Amino acid sequence: MRILHTSDWHLGRSFHRVPMLDAQAAYLDHLVQTVREQAVDVVVVSGDVYDRAVPPLSAVQLFDDALHRLAAAGVPTVMISGNHDSARRLGVGAGLIARAGIHLRTDPGDCATPVVLHDAHGDVAFYGLPYLEPALVKDTLGASKAGHEAVLTAAMERVRADLASRPAGTRSVVLAHAFVAGGEPSDSERDITVGGVAAVPAGVFDGVDYVALGHLHGCQTVTERVRYSGSPLAYSFSEHAHRKTMWLIDLGAGGDLAAERLDCPVPRPLARLRGRLGTLLEDPAAERHRESWVEATLTDPVRPDEPMARLLERFPHTLSLVLEPERAPEDPSASYAQRLKGRDDHQIAEDFVAHVRGGSGPSAQERTVLRAAFDDVRVDDAVDEVSR
Repeated sequence: MRILHTSDWHLGRSFHRVPMLDAQAAYLDHLVQTVREQAVDVVVVSGDVYDRAVPPLSAVQLFDDALHRLAAAGVPTVMISGNHDSARRLGVGAGLIARAGIHLRTDPGDCATPVVLHDAHGDVAFYGLPYLEPALVKDTLGASKAGHEAVLTAAMERVRADLASRPAGTRSVVLAHAFVAGGEPSDSERDITVGGVAAVPAGVFDGVDYVALGHLHGCQTVTERVRYSGSPLAYSFSEHAHRKTMWLIDLGAGGDLAAERLDCPVPRPLARLRGRLGTLLEDPAAERHRESWVEATLTDPVRPDEPMARLLERFPHTLSLVLEPERAPEDPSASYAQRLKGRDDHQIAEDFVAHVRGGSGPSAQERTVLRAAFDDVRVDDAVDEVSR
């Protein structure tokens, strides 16, 4: 069976205030064309179809058009909701849509109810694990505790139990939206840390033939059978070195697997430039970035006059200007952003406690309280967003 694995479309998202809808439409054109040219048997979409729970109408229309075209091509599609999607909104009409070959899996309670497809070698069961917010699905799945590893383990126990009840030789594919240990994140994924832990071990998915992951935006191989497709478009400058692709997976009769990366269209390359303004404006080697979307980090000790206007003369598509003067980190004039760079919210809160106490940081018990507070706020935000 030939599987096209994609994820993290983030329909409706912009890139530094540049609308990406045309680029997203071009990608979906490419997806449908690839399905036809590569004789794909099934498309899997591993979450974050939309960029937010209540997407703009233009994004919904683009999604609707893509579903109609995939259905018209006669190729089944299996998709799950991600942490950016509203599972309940995305899943509306799932029963009816399934009759057209579009299978939406958004309910955690249905994770062990597969979409069963057939090829010349028998059945392939596709299990959809939508994004599992631990605090919200713990009881539904009977997990031991409210953590990412616990809820995914509980979900996979259900999957393996269902798979064991099926005819011998049934092959299996799991779609999941999660941060799996060994994956490399970028700046554009929303934080899903719970209790200080975001990643789960790849071993949670043992026992299935292929795991089609979503959430991380870089295409990557965690193990031979556990892979991220990554986002089809770049959504932050931290992705400037990404090669945006989809996985073309050939699943053989005995579960043997062959994987090939297929490139996605690039609307405009990304460039991260760093140095003093005069150097960036005069360096001949930088000319190749003239048509790129540019993030320029200026290291001039003193802020230059009109830096953005001058950058735009040479690099018309400059989108981001960062000022990082050449100063020692301990210099009191170093910017607040520089001092906080690379630190998460919990670490910043601990630093604040140490600051107001004159150097004494929080105790172990206080760290636990802080962690629980951050977890509660994140869950409340997730619930509020979905309920709108």
